Amino acid sequence: MADTTSKELRNKLIYQIFVRNYSEEGTFRAVESDLDRIRDLGTDIVYFLPIHPIGVKNRKGTLGSPYAIRDYRSINPEYGTIEDFKRLVSAIHAKGMKCIIDVVYNHTSPDSVLSQEHPEWFYHKKDGSFGNRVGDWSDIIDLDYNNMELWDYQIETLKYWAEIVDGFRCDVAPLVPVKFWERARVEVEQVRSGCIWLSESIEPNFIIHLRSRNITAHSDGEIYRAFDISYDYDIYNIMTDYIFGKQPLSAYAEAINRQEYIYPDNYVKLRFLENHDQTRAHFLIPDYKSLLNYTAFMFFQKGTAFLYAGQEFGVSHLPGLFDKDTVKRSPEDNLDMTGFIKNLAEIKKSEIFKDSVYSVTAVNEDTLVAVHSHSKEKAVGVFSLKGKTVHVPVDMPDGLYVDMISSKKIEVFRKSINCEGKPIILIY
Repeated sequence: MADTTSKELRNKLIYQIFVRNYSEEGTFRAVESDLDRIRDLGTDIVYFLPIHPIGVKNRKGTLGSPYAIRDYRSINPEYGTIEDFKRLVSAIHAKGMKCIIDVVYNHTSPDSVLSQEHPEWFYHKKDGSFGNRVGDWSDIIDLDYNNMELWDYQIETLKYWAEIVDGFRCDVAPLVPVKFWERARVEVEQVRSGCIWLSESIEPNFIIHLRSRNITAHSDGEIYRAFDISYDYDIYNIMTDYIFGKQPLSAYAEAINRQEYIYPDNYVKLRFLENHDQTRAHFLIPDYKSLLNYTAFMFFQKGTAFLYAGQEFGVSHLPGLFDKDTVKRSPEDNLDMTGFIKNLAEIKKSEIFKDSVYSVTAVNEDTLVAVHSHSKEKAVGVFSLKGKTVHVPVDMPDGLYVDMISSKKIEVFRKSINCEGKPIILIY
């Protein structure tokens, strides 16, 4: 874990935006016009998918993937100008939020500036041509971090952007040497004190697969040497296995609990139900009451909460990365969770969620009880993941408590609670 990582990141909410598909206009200015609504959700950090020009060669779809970057030091002209972006970031700051951008340092587009100016900085196949080591990423070519000049260039680029933004979300960061990230963190700190470093980690099976091919693939434990926050991919597949009936809920609870002792004391996990790579939460969890419970549990978890634009409206369609596919910013199936999320984001600011010992128990096949403990304070959450009315055992004194979500009084009698299928959060 980075020694300077602040546990206050566990109180934060990150809101993810893909500029192209966020509005019909697909511009920075269109995002700027919606910042009040984004802030009112309780957002602390606005995160943008890559904002750079996209390659043309081997492009996927009509517009190409934002992760096939042509020039790390320029702005995608479809979104606006560098002045438009700086104005957007200034507006984000003026509304009390921070801004982070995507960093894609494992690869570039085949026709990138770097491939033309420094072909020696790239991985080459046996025939000498450019290539990549992950077959289905056909629109990109891999960089080769055996070249120290590449390190210098990439870090200088980070320092350039750090003059503007507050941090970076680093795409497939485990495929880039962790020593590079460690050096980058030190040097960028000189430009942006308190820079936020978010790593997209990779799934356990993918780590093993890449290592079997002698490809760099760092574990979360290694990534935490340089990063503040790591994705929840070490356990995400266990959650989806439970949803699909492949594993019991207890397996998911056990996986969460393992994080408490395999990572350093100040570890911060990114807690999400969806992102631009994963199935939309409302598609995965179509039942309204179930979705409320999953959403509340995501905020209750130890770590940084995360929303992908449209999630607050129950959008079930995952927008494509290669073509224009505008996200609806209106409730789907009359499902508007904006007020619910705003309340959860406010609860998330409670001191108990910043520094605690955290544990999760599957008290039956579909209900989780989670507990944050610190000193004499506790937070207890009850989450009926199938939205069913259940009688739930809780380890807390009998009495009346106020549910932080509904503001209703909840009685604990003989160390149990009646849950009516809606999430409950008690802090005492």
